[in-house]
Amino acid sequence: MSNSNAVANGVAGAGGGIIAQIITYPLQTVNTRQQTERRAKRILTSASTSPTPTPTALVQILQVIKNEGWGGLYSGLKPSLFGTAASQGIYYYFYQVFKNKAESIANSRKNKGRGDGSVGMFSWLIVAALAGEERKESMAREVANSDQSSITLLHDNMAKLDSLKPTPYGTIHAAQEVYREAGIRGFWKGIIPTLIMVCNPSIQFMIYETSLNRLKARRNKASKPGSNTSATAFETFLLGALAKLGATVSTYPLLVVKSRLQAKQEIGGNSSLRYSGTIDAIMKMIRYEGLSSFYKGMSTKIVQSVFAASLLFMIKEELVKAYVLMAHKSHLFLSNLRKIR
Repeated sequence: MSNSNAVANGVAGAGGGIIAQIITYPLQTVNTRQQTERRAKRILTSASTSPTPTPTALVQILQVIKNEGWGGLYSGLKPSLFGTAASQGIYYYFYQVFKNKAESIANSRKNKGRGDGSVGMFSWLIVAALAGEERKESMAREVANSDQSSITLLHDNMAKLDSLKPTPYGTIHAAQEVYREAGIRGFWKGIIPTLIMVCNPSIQFMIYETSLNRLKARRNKASKPGSNTSATAFETFLLGALAKLGATVSTYPLLVVKSRLQAKQEIGGNSSLRYSGTIDAIMKMIRYEGLSSFYKGMSTKIVQSVFAASLLFMIKEELVKAYVLMAHKSHLFLSNLRKIR
């Protein structure tokens, strides 16, 4: 039963991730552009010009539509959807597996007179972290087991597509430029903040599960025995928003640093302002752009990520409920069929 529950959560997570990604992708596109845009508060030039104000997310969306069409807002959506489906599906599967084990341990401790049977905040952090590690290992194995001929064919096709583009800048050109500028290490720019940011989903799920359990506990006290105490779709949406908001605010500066390191960055035509590493990026951002640069595009990111997470949690939970209901009805149908026979 627990295994089927984990599979249901994995499939529901993949489905919820796809729907949430499609709805919020335009905001994600704009947010990435905001994060990688550099506006120095002191440009090293003789001319003193006032900085141009950063346009709002809505204005940037309209600019993208005007200059690139609607397709510009959904550039790179297809591979992103595949990655989201695989990532969320694997994550929610293993998250449910470890969640079941954590709850089983908590109940066992309660039966022995230790604890109240609830999973603590630190335990939720561990569950989310373990699920994240399993997701990374599973996806790495998928890449390692991929057909090499298919990879070669894909690489050749990408090279052909790049050569047909009206602009000379494509995947191969970008890789060559990264190698010329920073060598092999250039392909791993931003890895330090990326590794630190693995705590983001752990914080998110810790807040979500703790808030959800408190809601259920409060409802259990106020409701009659046997009544439904599960969270509604709207409550799940709000709890997902709260969880993602807390995780985003606490880790956003690192996300900006990672985006900066992975982008080609020059301001004022001065190559000395390029970032050589994580510490160098942080120091130059503080010196030339101020502390506010660490939160550039945060309003857009909050809207995009919080809305996406809320939708994901809500849709995933509703899909799981539908699965449980269908499984229950199927079980009753088969039981009645056996009785008739």
